Amino acid sequence: MPKSYLETIVLVQIEQANIVAPDTEYRFSAPRKWRFDLAWPNLMLAVEVEGGVHSRGRHTRPAGYEKDCEKYNSAILLGWRVLRVTSKHIMSGEALLWIEQAIGMTDTTNNTTKTL
Repeated sequence: MPKSYLETIVLVQIEQANIVAPDTEYRFSAPRKWRFDLAWPNLMLAVEVEGGVHSRGRHTRPAGYEKDCEKYNSAILLGWRVLRVTSKHIMSGEALLWIEQAIGMTDTTNNTTKTL
């Protein structure tokens, strides 16, 4: 499946921040064929880019929202940490900061950045 525009932006931000590249379209649950947009399997960390938030996309319609809840809850029960980000989070840099914090690059006690 081709990456979305927003996923491409996040991947560029990750590369520019010298973060190890994530797996894309990572299948974390074979029976359900669920995939994460971006994943660091060794860290059990995933990023889901939530597109269509303002245009009534699949993620905001009732059936799509319920399926997303099932997917994310199942991932959490399997031990995954899932960051859900929107275009606002990506464009502001907030998503990248969350990724850095989740992989341990940013010391949240004094807001400094480590290198991998």
